[in-house]
Amino acid sequence: MNIGIDARMFGPRTGGGGLGRYVEELIMGLLRHDRKNRYVLFLKKSNFNDCKISANNFEKRIADIGWYGIAEQIYMPRIIDKEKLDLVHFPHWNAPFAIKTPFVATIHDLILLEQPRSAHATTKHPAIYAIKHAAFRMVLKNTIQKSKQIIAVSNCTKNQILSRFPKAEKKTIVIYEGAGAQKSAKYPTEADLGAKGVRKPYFLYIGSAYPHKNLNFLVKAFAKFHKTHHDFQLVLVGKRDLFYDRLQNKLNECGPDNCAVRMFGFAAENELDALYENATAYLFPSLCEGFGLPPLEAMARKVPVLSSNRSCMPEILNSAALYFDPESETDLIAQMNEIVSNENTRNSLIRKGVQRIQNFSWDKMAKETITVYEKAYAKIK
Repeated sequence: MNIGIDARMFGPRTGGGGLGRYVEELIMGLLRHDRKNRYVLFLKKSNFNDCKISANNFEKRIADIGWYGIAEQIYMPRIIDKEKLDLVHFPHWNAPFAIKTPFVATIHDLILLEQPRSAHATTKHPAIYAIKHAAFRMVLKNTIQKSKQIIAVSNCTKNQILSRFPKAEKKTIVIYEGAGAQKSAKYPTEADLGAKGVRKPYFLYIGSAYPHKNLNFLVKAFAKFHKTHHDFQLVLVGKRDLFYDRLQNKLNECGPDNCAVRMFGFAAENELDALYENATAYLFPSLCEGFGLPPLEAMARKVPVLSSNRSCMPEILNSAALYFDPESETDLIAQMNEIVSNENTRNSLIRKGVQRIQNFSWDKMAKETITVYEKAYAKIK
């Protein structure tokens, strides 16, 4: 087969944490396990050189088009279709309407349907947001209806898809993401983190500050916890954007006590290793997720996880996390107190976490994705 992959989101720096990591690990897994099929990777200029290919059956093309806009709808079909591929994989819901090449799509979540943002939360004017949200629904519907196969990253996501698009049941398959990235050869010490304002003990969050991530709730709960645990910090790691800036502005309004919340910004892979491994616990207060990769990465580094009990998290983390209601500050504070004061709970979570991540493998994900390509191609022939 001649297979294309829309790899414009390759890598966390360009594609963001979850999606960027998924695309990167998928391609690296295919490089390891598929020498039979030919792959064409469509990348942006910003990540073209980051994508290192070492196999003769892989090629790269520039597709320096932003996602979700009109340009994507106009130019991506032209760029992809001229390659005369048997199949193309869109690792998100944004397949262009005019694409002629048969395609497979990965749906990570339906957050924009499950958690529609209110006007004050979005970066856009309410009228503009309403138009963009309507466009999203149209593109999503087109992607699900026209795709030869759909990959859902959890049963939770699959159920969300089928509740709205029941006719997609026969072509939707669940393929879990992996966990447990390789450690960097050299990463910062505790002293290096201290130079950036991070000091132990601290709770850690890694990810975006989109409204469904529920960071306002997390900061409020931590502020109450901090009143009786003055030595603790809350470290928030993620690329600065308008949502993080809004959160910073709210912290600034709180006065000098906000120094207990450290906005780290974007962290390189080696910094992530150090941040995880020096943390007291990883906090995940999200209201809605499709898979939830960061808690598994924390478990891989023997860091106990406190997680929201919503959406896919009980499915993915099972009994290896300490759960809380993401709308109850009292509930979260109780679990924070438990992990700080009870060594038995802490050790049990670490042990269960190490066991749990054995269920998730990037190599397994890549091999199962190849099977999906084969199923999709069989429908075309």
